[in-house]
Amino acid sequence: MQQPSLDLLLKKVRSKYELVVAVAKRARMLVDSGKLPKDSSHKVVTVALEELAKDKIRIERPAKKGGNQ
Repeated sequence: MQQPSLDLLLKKVRSKYELVVAVAKRARMLVDSGKLPKDSSHKVVTVALEELAKDKIRIERPAKKGGNQ
């Protein structure tokens, strides 16, 4: 798969900062677990971007605290 477009990726997150943090965390998880796809010649960040584009990963956001903010 060709690298996902930035426009597509930004539709899946609230901001570009959330995109960077989510992809970095997923890439770190892939490296730490050693569960990289065997057939993939891509770097781990590219794999994480592709997973986000294909909705294979989910971003968990903390619940907001305090009333009407």
